[in-house]
Amino acid sequence: MKREVITTCTRDCTNTCGLIATVEHGKVVSLRGNPKHPVNQGRVCHKCAGFVKRVYSPERVLTPLRRKGSAWARISWTDALDEIAGRMDKIKERFGSEAILYYQGFGERTALKLLNNRFFNLFGGVTTIHGTLCGGTGQASQDLDFGRRISHDPFDHLNSKSLILWGRNPVITNINLLPVIKQIRKQDSPVILIDPVASESRSICDYHIQPAPGKDAYLAMAAAKIILSRGAEDIDFLMRHSEGFDAFKKVLDSFTVEQLAVHCDVPVGQIELLAEVLMNKKPTAILLGWGLHRWEHAHYTIRSIDALSAITGNIGVAGGGVSQGFEEYGPYDLNLMGHELNPPRRKFLMPLIGEEILMAQDPPVEMIFVTAGNPVSMAPNSAKVAKAFAKTPFVVVAGHFLDDTADYADIFLPVTTFLEETDIAAGFGHNYVGPVNRAIEPLGESKSDFEMFHALAARFSFGAEFNHSPEEWLSMLTAPLLAKGVALGELSKGPVRVPDAPMVPYAGRIFPTPSGKFSFLAEFEPPTTSHDAEFPFYLMSVMARDWIGSELTLSEQSELLVVRMNSQEGLKLGLCDGDTVRIVSMAGEMKARLKLDDAQRRDIVVCPRGGWIKAGRGINVLTRDLVSKVGNGTPYFETKVNIKRVENVCGEINDSN
Repeated sequence: MKREVITTCTRDCTNTCGLIATVEHGKVVSLRGNPKHPVNQGRVCHKCAGFVKRVYSPERVLTPLRRKGSAWARISWTDALDEIAGRMDKIKERFGSEAILYYQGFGERTALKLLNNRFFNLFGGVTTIHGTLCGGTGQASQDLDFGRRISHDPFDHLNSKSLILWGRNPVITNINLLPVIKQIRKQDSPVILIDPVASESRSICDYHIQPAPGKDAYLAMAAAKIILSRGAEDIDFLMRHSEGFDAFKKVLDSFTVEQLAVHCDVPVGQIELLAEVLMNKKPTAILLGWGLHRWEHAHYTIRSIDALSAITGNIGVAGGGVSQGFEEYGPYDLNLMGHELNPPRRKFLMPLIGEEILMAQDPPVEMIFVTAGNPVSMAPNSAKVAKAFAKTPFVVVAGHFLDDTADYADIFLPVTTFLEETDIAAGFGHNYVGPVNRAIEPLGESKSDFEMFHALAARFSFGAEFNHSPEEWLSMLTAPLLAKGVALGELSKGPVRVPDAPMVPYAGRIFPTPSGKFSFLAEFEPPTTSHDAEFPFYLMSVMARDWIGSELTLSEQSELLVVRMNSQEGLKLGLCDGDTVRIVSMAGEMKARLKLDDAQRRDIVVCPRGGWIKAGRGINVLTRDLVSKVGNGTPYFETKVNIKRVENVCGEINDSN
């Protein structure tokens, strides 16, 4: 009648918490943190605790649907999969398999979902995506410095004498880091927040430095110049364990500290504080946030921060390092995705997905299959993405709710949540792999991705090659872990630490670069920026407090999105707290509710991302579709906007503005 199931949160979140699902009469009644998980130790965020409501939402789709004109009609799985398989065969015969685009988002991150790609590769190889809407820029940038980005284990930060949260907001995005930060501060070790946004994490930090948006590289270089001017650099590291320092120093020598301070709009006194902490409170751990990726030239910022840590001797030491994420797919045998089964196939850039689909020729895109994603909402320049999906003759979307992307689908397939699945999940916020144990039977007619593609594969000649049980596939996928002494049975019982994951990367100060040394940034040529009177504010679309990605329902979005801007800037525009406003960019516009905030910089507008366009909350109707210079990331923050009043709280209406 009542039982508890150990599982793991699989959503697009750095925490990847161990969970216990309490089940009564076949229904999950609560989700709480697993006290035996070494990382979250019983903690759980309210977003996860509220996931049960999402599972049982009356808005969740539990049967396959087929579009009939402007309406949906219920169909069977047999009919849905038969039609999909028939379309795929016809498209392949006429245009080739690359006329099919498979778009796999980041909404669910587990081992068995790697096999989705295997299905399409067994079919012959289709167009897929590369680049990222998230962290690719940071990883690629750090790879240039370290050879391969490896972060410090979160528990190693307990060895830190100071900690810098650079563009990171753990109060909202990383609750498992909060006890570590609390312990560091108990040791009289300072914690500094560096972020243009006055985020919720100010409350857990000793200092807050607010550089101009996108100008963090100048701040890092200014601190480096101060440290060098005082002879506080780690000469042994620079001489024996690094290369390219002379070229980086030439970059530094082309500026004065005062010039760099002007560029980043940070008082020299605050830069000196940062330098003092790095010199006198060693080791210093620097934790990068994902917002640092969201600039076209983000690599300059990330590599300048790496260089600052290297100059101060904080690389390869306990309690130091520049850390961000972990290789969540590192524990698996990625060869099982099957990319070697075919010659290299066409790939589209995620940041430019709308443009890529619209411009595709030889062959054109004739079909799109989407899993674990909502690109019409989450990719930049939503209007262009919507146009691309509307132009595509046949679209299949597998998901939980009829979101913005589902509006362009011909067939909608209902999929399970992680509470209805058996799988394994590794995290990108720590070094543990955890079990995903089925807590309840699938609701309605929903199927897991694995079951869906298994059934679809049976309609093709290669069906037998896909025909293994989930347990057999998991054994094959986790072969790298099993080879290191982990038993498959362990992975179903509770969290297991990746055996060879280091607490302290590069501990011998030997790096996986060609030279074996840390590699400094050698050139710095950022674009010139000037004030734009028409669009004076940078749009900072940040992680929401109450939801992850676009995991919302339509009924949860009945009110206007709340955006924050500096009070003085708002008053200068004749705006009041609570006004209904229009946010306008070169790409589009949307309405929002204004919150004036004295703590925000005067050149930014801050808003949560992930809302749906059909609810009037899709912030990406405003964003530009660009790709970063390194890592094929998405520079969301390059979007500039203006704010115009629609309705004053006193009732005055002014649509002409």
